[in-house]
Amino acid sequence: MNPTLQRLTVARLPTLFGAFDIYGYQSPDGGDEHVALVCGAFPCDEPVLARIHSECLTGEVFGSLRCDCRAQLELSLQRIAAEGRGVLVYLRGHEGRGIGLINKLRAYALQDLGRDTVCANSDLGLPIDSREYTTAAEILRDIGVRRLRLMTNNPDKIRAMEAEGIEVVARVPLESVPTSDNSGYLHTKQDKLGHILPGLRKSSLR
Repeated sequence: MNPTLQRLTVARLPTLFGAFDIYGYQSPDGGDEHVALVCGAFPCDEPVLARIHSECLTGEVFGSLRCDCRAQLELSLQRIAAEGRGVLVYLRGHEGRGIGLINKLRAYALQDLGRDTVCANSDLGLPIDSREYTTAAEILRDIGVRRLRLMTNNPDKIRAMEAEGIEVVARVPLESVPTSDNSGYLHTKQDKLGHILPGLRKSSLR
């Protein structure tokens, strides 16, 4: 395994969605800790149902309705458990598409004044999306996964995996039902970030 990341432990993790094994990773320099939730065995060369998921404290812990992160996380785990085989890689340090928790809250404050998520980051002098997925690819290779059926609406994740030598044989859509609280957020992801959301009514750029 690449020495930039180490697998430190594996444990059983029963969840509301099914039984998983949870793998814990960290870089040797003591950086962000990451986990992978693994279900079943992976026969050689068969594509594996997978999700690469970015940390979102506000959505996943506090139930924020401003985003669809918790819905995507739960739907991914449900699908993997139902199939009996798959992996969810959970990446820490990706809060707010990489700007961090406090800056994400600052961006929320600007959104309350009418800015969208892209403009809010720009107004703060921050990247629109600074996430990278090398860590996810390292984790997948460590688990023995090299071909994916990737649950995502974000083409950047597909390109990132293929650049790392992980084959994406199929994109599995992961759409949630829009609400009055997150429809603007979803439209921005579709219109400005290129996410594939065919179930969302096309909107004009504002």
